[in-house]
Amino acid sequence: MNVHIRVFSIGALAKATGTSTPTIRYYEEIGLLPPANRTASGQRTYDEADIGRLTFIKQCRDFGFSIDQVRVLVDLSISTARACTETRDIAQAHLDEVRAKMLELRALEARLQGFVTRCNDACAGGPGSDCVIFKDMAAPQTKGCCG
Repeated sequence: MNVHIRVFSIGALAKATGTSTPTIRYYEEIGLLPPANRTASGQRTYDEADIGRLTFIKQCRDFGFSIDQVRVLVDLSISTARACTETRDIAQAHLDEVRAKMLELRALEARLQGFVTRCNDACAGGPGSDCVIFKDMAAPQTKGCCG
């Protein structure tokens, strides 16, 4: 039986996965992607499995997982000996980090809204040097920027 394997150039792989060729080379360099096969002239070639793996890696990065977390997730995705709860635990830890960051961003949003409101109420239209936002930002804080 003659099985035809589709072969892709690095450019075609980049286009198929929405990544850049430097990113693909970097992922190979750090071991997230296995080294590419090479043609006789030295050009990298890839197959469908490479598209799947790179798409998975890109999705992980789009979700904000670190390179180290992606490395573990890639290993878990091909492991038959490790439990899927490891994947869940990594996702849960990342979700907890995202939620904490969202709380920080909401506090920052409220603080910035206060600056804008005070400016509108106190000095909008006056000289920039008299803007209350500068005074508010220069005032010592007891809990960092957002607390």
